[in-house]
Amino acid sequence: MSQLYAELLMYIAPEPIRAANERWLGQILQLLGHSRLAGEGLALPELWRSPALLLTQTCGYPLMTALRGQVRIVGRPRYELPDASAGQHCSLILARAADPRKNLADFRGSRAVINSEDSNSGMNLLRQRLAPLHQDGRFFASVALSGGHRESLRWLREERADLAAIDSVTYAYLAHYAPAEVSALRVVTRSALSPTLPFITQANASDEQVAQLRAVMNQSLQQLPQVARVLGLPQVLPASESDYRILLDYQQEAEDSGYARLR
Repeated sequence: MSQLYAELLMYIAPEPIRAANERWLGQILQLLGHSRLAGEGLALPELWRSPALLLTQTCGYPLMTALRGQVRIVGRPRYELPDASAGQHCSLILARAADPRKNLADFRGSRAVINSEDSNSGMNLLRQRLAPLHQDGRFFASVALSGGHRESLRWLREERADLAAIDSVTYAYLAHYAPAEVSALRVVTRSALSPTLPFITQANASDEQVAQLRAVMNQSLQQLPQVARVLGLPQVLPASESDYRILLDYQQEAEDSGYARLR
């Protein structure tokens, strides 16, 4: 029995989501006959690149920038949630419900908050959406880092920031299981569509191992219908690097317009 890392850390809240992911991972490991290495204390880049990695999830933007050639893509989730379907999701660009500014252009000179500089949903999709609106390479008065989407939402609620781009899957989970975190906010607009966050495994995995892992992930979802319902995730679709090329196209669009950096 091999000991391998299996962690799903992109969507860990609210608690029903974390618990459902843990049940799913447990079933996957049982069917494959592996035991789980404790991943506490590993930074995400260490987990993503570990030769002992069985399964985790990463953001599509670092997949195409920092991780190319260093991991294998297992598949992408087919969520069936508001603003996330058929292997696609988007960012919801949010402001406080009481803010009188109506459209995105009205927020020029406002304060943005992003979860991280290498986030597709928090940064890359927002940058692409703002590229036609910048003036001399700038749109915001300031751009702050919160460290996570839930923290960005808190910044909005506490009036520490005015605008944030939030992954639509994160938003759907919070709206259903922790509505107080989003009830005082509203959607200003939506980003372009983007492939959902990829599941990955170690770089040395063979095609057969990748296919088997994806099949077991789907088998486990079928065996755990309550988990699939809570996650809004009926299926893991096959995926490849070419599916995520569009994220670099969005980056290039912004760069070509003179808006290479979100600011």
